[in-house]
Amino acid sequence: MRRALPAPPRRSLSTLLLMLGLCALVAASFATLPLEWAALFSGDTLRSSREFLAGFAPPETALPFLQKVLAATAETLSMSALGTLLAVAGGMALAMPAAGRFGKVLRVPARGLLNVLRSIPELVWASLLLVAAGLGPFAGTLALAAHTSGVLGRLFADVIENAEPNPERALRANGAAPGAAFLYSTLPQALPQMLSYTLYRWENNIRAAAVLGVVGAGGLGQMLKYHLSLFQMQQAATVILAMLLLVALVDAASFALRRILTR
Repeated sequence: MRRALPAPPRRSLSTLLLMLGLCALVAASFATLPLEWAALFSGDTLRSSREFLAGFAPPETALPFLQKVLAATAETLSMSALGTLLAVAGGMALAMPAAGRFGKVLRVPARGLLNVLRSIPELVWASLLLVAAGLGPFAGTLALAAHTSGVLGRLFADVIENAEPNPERALRANGAAPGAAFLYSTLPQALPQMLSYTLYRWENNIRAAAVLGVVGAGGLGQMLKYHLSLFQMQQAATVILAMLLLVALVDAASFALRRILTR
């Protein structure tokens, strides 16, 4: 005898109103934006795009230029790695009060600071910090650290708050100090997910570091802006290929590390 299928879950009125509002927002976006689809796929546009892309071939492969690209690649990788490490330190320092570890008084201002840090994009941070730190990778590293501190701090705070509290309570009930109880109970629970978040943000910072050079923050982005501004398309193609290769290698390494950590 076949069992009857369970009744579908009931949708609340608020959920339906939210979905209708989102659909109306999408429809209004298409209606108000001057999207010229016919011009985008016209014959002249396709011909111009084909001629533009043909200018990138073949990529520049001269040894002196490849050495410059390699140095810029190392600079971009260093910016992302150091910026992420600084962000881990800053995010952890803000995550503790944001998670209520130091009382409810510091929780609101800590979360407010995290909101400010992550709401400002890396490009805006770099533009602001270029005034203080000057052109070069130092400003880019600080920009990545500032934005990523806000992102990781919020994620770390949520992980700490969602950790099982009973082990820490048991240790404190048996006379352990608050700091020791946190290090031996709550932190081991949260550490794998925090490491996974850190590796994921490192992947994102690789891409961001490659773009930050557009505003003068060094690395591959600065090389790309320079050669594109001079219409040196073959050199720009080599820089773009170096960006793609760097992102692919870091993505593969980060994926492998996350698999190892989550086993």
